[in-house]
Amino acid sequence: MQKAVYPFILLSFVLGLQPYTQAQNLDTPLGVEASDRDYTTKVMVRWEPVAYATTYRVYRNTVNDSANAVEIGSTESVRFFDTSAVAEQTYFYWVLAENGSDTSSLSANDTGVLANGNTTFDDESPLEPPVDPAGNALTGAKVALGKALFWEEQISSTRTMACGTCHAPTKGGVDLRGVLNDDRSTHPGPDGVFGTDDDITGSPGVILNNVAGLYEWSEVFEMSEQVTGRYPRPSINAGYTDTLFWDGRAGGELVDPLTDTTILANGAALESQALGPPVSDAEMSHIGSTWQDIIDRLNSVTPLALATDVPVALDAWIDDRSYPALFTEAFGDSEITASRVAMSIASYERTLFSDRTKYDRMLMEIENFTASENRGRNIFNGRGRCDTCHNGPAFTDGEFHHIGVRPIADGEDLGRFDVTGNNGDRGDFLTPGLRNVSLRGPFMHNGSIGTLTEVMEFYNRGGDFLSAANELVPRNLSANDIADLNAFMATLTDDRVTNELPPFDRPTLYTESDLMPNLFGAGASGSDGLTPQIAAIEPPLIGNPSFTLGVVDGRPGAVATFVLDTTEPPLGAIPGESEVEYHATTTLIGDGVTGEGSGSVSLSIPDDENLIGQTLYGRWYVVDADASSGIACSPSIVLTLFGDGGNIDEPGGDDTDDDTGGGDDGGDGDDTTPTVDTSILVANAAILSNDWYYSNWFESFYVGSYPWILQENLGWFYIVQDTIDPNLTEQDQTCWMYDLIGETWIWTGDSVYPFFFDASTDGGWRVFFVTEDGLFVFNNETQAFTERATL
Repeated sequence: MQKAVYPFILLSFVLGLQPYTQAQNLDTPLGVEASDRDYTTKVMVRWEPVAYATTYRVYRNTVNDSANAVEIGSTESVRFFDTSAVAEQTYFYWVLAENGSDTSSLSANDTGVLANGNTTFDDESPLEPPVDPAGNALTGAKVALGKALFWEEQISSTRTMACGTCHAPTKGGVDLRGVLNDDRSTHPGPDGVFGTDDDITGSPGVILNNVAGLYEWSEVFEMSEQVTGRYPRPSINAGYTDTLFWDGRAGGELVDPLTDTTILANGAALESQALGPPVSDAEMSHIGSTWQDIIDRLNSVTPLALATDVPVALDAWIDDRSYPALFTEAFGDSEITASRVAMSIASYERTLFSDRTKYDRMLMEIENFTASENRGRNIFNGRGRCDTCHNGPAFTDGEFHHIGVRPIADGEDLGRFDVTGNNGDRGDFLTPGLRNVSLRGPFMHNGSIGTLTEVMEFYNRGGDFLSAANELVPRNLSANDIADLNAFMATLTDDRVTNELPPFDRPTLYTESDLMPNLFGAGASGSDGLTPQIAAIEPPLIGNPSFTLGVVDGRPGAVATFVLDTTEPPLGAIPGESEVEYHATTTLIGDGVTGEGSGSVSLSIPDDENLIGQTLYGRWYVVDADASSGIACSPSIVLTLFGDGGNIDEPGGDDTDDDTGGGDDGGDGDDTTPTVDTSILVANAAILSNDWYYSNWFESFYVGSYPWILQENLGWFYIVQDTIDPNLTEQDQTCWMYDLIGETWIWTGDSVYPFFFDASTDGGWRVFFVTEDGLFVFNNETQAFTERATL
């Protein structure tokens, strides 16, 4: 049988199998926090999700005595509202987790107090949590999974963009990188020319790239990060409108993009919105990307492998598990779908409502406004006419308006019109909410106004482009009025958002860390006096199958070589392949003979934990007759390989009550228990039709992060061969499975060749082994082999 050889690339795949369902020892809930005089109608008790938990019970006492605490309610969610509390009475609260098989110990307590104050509201009312759509009720597992996915940079094809990259809490839920007049975050606007009045401040996304992981030349952004054509809307308090995006193209119906099936009929704007950016080749993905590409990636990566400073509770919930295992906990089985990703992210986003502001406390008569804040509120609701559009607890009417930020003209961004086709919608954009607005900026759909004061001045003059459709009129406000408005706006800020405190806490992203490659040193110029420059932004993560390095400002049509080594590659002559760790060539593309050529190479970093911490140096060499030595050279980069070795525990957790083990079975042959390292990966799977998986043997063993795993009620199994030779050159004639729970080897018989895995059979999982004697099935329920066919 022909065998494949992969000398540098580790191929790995985790089957999307049914999750582990045995009892788990549940951790004690972390992050229990009760509100302290923040509300007059309830005490909010919140906590962080616990791995494997399905229900949370809340206990209360007036003294610090958990033994005599009284249960006041239970929920599947991550918060509970105690509406029976007596005002100004201090209560102690505890939470425990359970799942039907196990119950955690009580959490540490936190005290909470219901404030005495106003409980009835008229035109203005405090913010309540957003409403869950039917079919996607909030659960702790979905919230935790959604949080991981929201901050997961590995969703993007370049592994440099997460949802959270453009939505930092400390910036009020918008992009920290979006800076007015900064080259990195500037889009040329409809005219395609930088430096003109229609320029847009947006969010940097991905370098234009293709399915092979190589960079493409962008006529607008060249080989730099592309920038979105609109400024991002805040992710915090995003669950209060019926549509999302500035043009409202994300409606209330969630339709799975791969099956075209309606998953949620209404109320699912957050879910619908979450489907867009991951497949945008400007924001997060490669040209022609589909959700299947993202699903395949999630099936194989270690959750949050690129992030650092992962919140303790989120890290504990992930518990070294794979995404299929996390989806199992959230949805009941391990299938990853686009709609499930969207439902999880939306569940997380519905916990991001900022209701602890001075404004809310003022309405409840818990705290008083200053004179300036009161004047600003009166202007906002009076002659300033701000509340015409910015009304309700979230300060948005959820409608679309034209206010003269840009003219209504052909070639301009026409907003809602591009969705509906209705002429009356030309130039209309969705009203943003104003909570935490003092943290945000720049402003407007095109990010064209830098400060909140300048926004108020814009409204005060009635907009910049007058037309019959412009809904603004001049306000005639003084500078003092605008100062008072600013003071009022500041009361809409939740300090938890400012300080990124739960639930607004988050990991540090790879692109915010010192793990990114760094440029240093000098290069050697070539054509037109240009020195080739490196595009190096992707993560040097062990196991990264596509670590791409680009080069610009080289001679078009020239051969370019990228070199990576343990010492800095020298200027001048190109090192030979045998002299360096990595050596790759490409031909630069570009017009003419000037120094505008560009190219890239993509390398696969072995999934070898022994490489962690290794420092490497890289440089591009471009053959160029105009260079002094005939070789133009880029400056160097230095990078350090990082990762956790890709070690994912399956099924996770600490201990299990199941001590059932598999026994020896399967016919005659040498059934001596092999001495094999179970971390050795011997198979790579390719998905066939009808939920079948096909596995090939390979010529060499690879130490991998995702061993081939099969799961059933009796345990998790690695498929291994009966050898300890890491450089096997001949297919072995015996195959074993190892029961990780029973710690027992199961011998599958002699002469086992490629096998199929059937994920759709009833009565238990089955592994079909094609042997030289016929087709056999191993039924994990009966622990027996059955001959199904004779070859």
